[in-house]
Amino acid sequence: MMNQARISDALRAVAFESALDVNEALDSFYAPDYTHRSDGKTLDRAAFAEMVTRMRSQIASGAVTVLDELHDGPRYAERHVYEITMADGSTVRREIAIFGEFAEDGRFRHLSETGFDLPSDDAS
Repeated sequence: MMNQARISDALRAVAFESALDVNEALDSFYAPDYTHRSDGKTLDRAAFAEMVTRMRSQIASGAVTVLDELHDGPRYAERHVYEITMADGSTVRREIAIFGEFAEDGRFRHLSETGFDLPSDDAS
């Protein structure tokens, strides 16, 4: 198995670094048969790419902090906090837990996520 992807690197490349082509970023981290499950809805890779492209156009900047990360063969689990500044100046801060599996080439084959909003750092 090749080096395994990390969700923090994928988030930076796919969502926060608009200088990198979104399709190149997706190809680097997500297998062709990738599926993404969030809030009870499963997206195939094409639908995931559409969602990422739409969200990317709304994000001005962002950062991700990994809290926990575990690899066990093809299985992957990770917990992180992301902080995003949207193009309209609003901010989003969420904690996310991700569980999934790798394809044989080390890219993500499937990820399931759940999360919750956190108060922003500037909240009293």
